[in-house]
Amino acid sequence: MKPRSTRFDPLLLKRALLPSLKKLDPRVQWRNPVMFTVWLGAVLCTALLFRHHSAFEIQLTAWLWFTLLFANFAEAIAESRGKAQADSLRSMRVTTPARKLDNGKETSVSAEKLVPGDVVVCEAGDVIPADGEVTEGIASVDESAITGESAPVIRESGGDRSAVTGGTRVISDRILVKVTSKPGESFLDRMIALVEGGSRRMTPNEQALGVLLVSLTVVFVLVVFTLPSFTSFLSKQGLGGETPSLFVLIALLVCLIPTTIGGLVSAIGISGIDRLTRRNVLATSGRAVEAAGDIDVLLLDKTGTITLGNRQASHFVPAPGVTEKDLADAAQLASLADETPEGRSIVVLAKNLHQLRGHDLSSANATFVPFTAQTRMSGIDWQGRTIRKGAAEAVRKHVESLGGSFPNEASEEVNLISRAGGTPLVVVDNTKVLGVIHLKDIVKNGIRERFARLREMGIRTVMITGDNPRTAAAIAAEAGVDDFMAEATPEDKLQRIREEQAAGHLVAMTGDGTNDAPALAQADVGVAMNTGTQAAREAGNMVDLDSDPTKLIDIVETGKQLLMTRGSLTTFSLANDVAKYFAILPAMFASIAAVSGTGPLAALDIMGLHSPQSAILSAVIFNALIIIALIPLALKGVSYRPMNAASLLRRNLLIYGLGGLITPFPGIKLIDLILSTLHLV
Repeated sequence: MKPRSTRFDPLLLKRALLPSLKKLDPRVQWRNPVMFTVWLGAVLCTALLFRHHSAFEIQLTAWLWFTLLFANFAEAIAESRGKAQADSLRSMRVTTPARKLDNGKETSVSAEKLVPGDVVVCEAGDVIPADGEVTEGIASVDESAITGESAPVIRESGGDRSAVTGGTRVISDRILVKVTSKPGESFLDRMIALVEGGSRRMTPNEQALGVLLVSLTVVFVLVVFTLPSFTSFLSKQGLGGETPSLFVLIALLVCLIPTTIGGLVSAIGISGIDRLTRRNVLATSGRAVEAAGDIDVLLLDKTGTITLGNRQASHFVPAPGVTEKDLADAAQLASLADETPEGRSIVVLAKNLHQLRGHDLSSANATFVPFTAQTRMSGIDWQGRTIRKGAAEAVRKHVESLGGSFPNEASEEVNLISRAGGTPLVVVDNTKVLGVIHLKDIVKNGIRERFARLREMGIRTVMITGDNPRTAAAIAAEAGVDDFMAEATPEDKLQRIREEQAAGHLVAMTGDGTNDAPALAQADVGVAMNTGTQAAREAGNMVDLDSDPTKLIDIVETGKQLLMTRGSLTTFSLANDVAKYFAILPAMFASIAAVSGTGPLAALDIMGLHSPQSAILSAVIFNALIIIALIPLALKGVSYRPMNAASLLRRNLLIYGLGGLITPFPGIKLIDLILSTLHLV
């Protein structure tokens, strides 16, 4: 599902205006205690205007409402992008007749009447009416409506590529699909609800930040509304000090409480989910995105993630007394009917190295022996020759069962290839071991550097593979992972995740098969491949629509960026409030304990603002405008750089802490100059 709009598409901005006004509803504002406090202040000031008003009080009240509108606008823009994506998804959802199969007979029914367990027939040109599993057949399916990729994908019964999504179209052949979703609860329905924010809930980190912001708000409410008693006491003691009006007290409160981060926190969370969606990853909740940011252990499959996944024959190693050409010839014969990438690469290597052409077997009594999980060998029976190629241990047992022996030289070569990270295949003709084929799985370019980036963030990577320990160790060393699991079973994965979690770590992993479902459900972040089974997609808390296992690294970086953005803007907001104190407090209390017209607090008036009223109004205006200024950063996220927690804290304090402290001074001064020049105060 590819993005179809820019971050500030004029249509999206227009679409966010009306929701910004609707969010002024107190039932909506109540969910954000900081902004609800501002809402109460704006309502109270508006009510007071009917009794008495001045130009200063009217402007102050207007800017309080603008502060609320700007905060609402930030959230509305983030939501509008999700709604735009949801609209494009709704356009894909069409009511289509389904060819339901009952006792071998087809009947046409509406897709809305299908229930889990129903079986439907889908042929070339048909739209798949509901989510399901392929129970019979194989077909090409166009999933571009969901993934945005134009290339069709293969869906077949059995294995880990059996799940199909309602709304996609069959391109060729015929399949039977067993429905797995209820009406209105399909994958597409859930995508729509998630991207438009309908099912979004506050995450634990947002809740913790909310507690902090509420605590600060309560403290400042108590401080501000005890000031009249304080100034009244000073006045009675002859120390001067004019009791501030309710308008001024509300302005002071709005400037003191953390309105900047309070107005942006929701937009930050929504945009984090949106950034993942634009990478074609569907997160079931904001909690999953945040968990990705806190991950410190990554479990990754070797094949297709760390390596290219297609092992290729690299060279032939003949046994003593055997020429390399004879070995290549036998290996090619054993691979002629092998349609796997490995088998085809053996045929090509034999052709390129020794100019061997395929034998004419049409007139000969040749019998091809396919590979099976039980024999772990494949080959050919031809002209009295029994040629086999396969795993070393399987070939050894085959040779010994025929009365032959397995030479030590071949065993040593097998060990050497395994230690080098390759996969050895032994070739035998009857009982004679001819030699070993070296298959090599290529480590992806740049993967070592990506793991180094994760290590800088304090994340430990664990490679999972079914290879033997020697091969696994060699690949792990070449790829630069921190640890590996060799000969891993689904039960081993689940146990490893539990052990890491028991040690206090947060774990992420990817999977696509039904046997991965327990581990995906156990992991803190379980990323299921869209090409995988329905069980895997239901078990994970994220679905990768592109089915690219390496995207797990991008997911972690997106989660980190979300947390960094929230932390950075919180730092900026709190530092920003400190600077605003120097603008508004001296203006309010310059006459306290005054001697010759000025009091000791006048020394804090370092900006030399035009007047107390101008200082107060300038601070309130700046407080509102800074929310608008930070919306792009909240939506885009801060610039991401891998670093540990200590470095991140220093960076936040230097850039956003110092920036938040300095920015208000020129900002408020500029607004004060504009107000005084235009005689607005």
